[in-house]
Amino acid sequence: MSGWAKDQGVEGSIIKFLGDTRSELTQALGLVLDHPGPMGVLGNPRCKRFSMLIDNGVIKTINIAAAENDPAGDDNPTVSLVDKMLADL
Repeated sequence: MSGWAKDQGVEGSIIKFLGDTRSELTQALGLVLDHPGPMGVLGNPRCKRFSMLIDNGVIKTINIAAAENDPAGDDNPTVSLVDKMLADL
């Protein structure tokens, strides 16, 4: 994850990239992407596309980019992107 943070220019900032290799957080948040469409391409359950604002360990907002006809959130990911996060601040 540190390589990704460095590549994105956020290394050492307030942004923290975390891995969830065993899907423990994904499952606890109810964000498992297990729809047959995306799984037919990805092969395994993944995490839904989302952003989350956490302040002192408290989830303030969680923005999930998914719709009934777009379970992966690929068609309209804007709810999980930076502009929405800035608005949440």
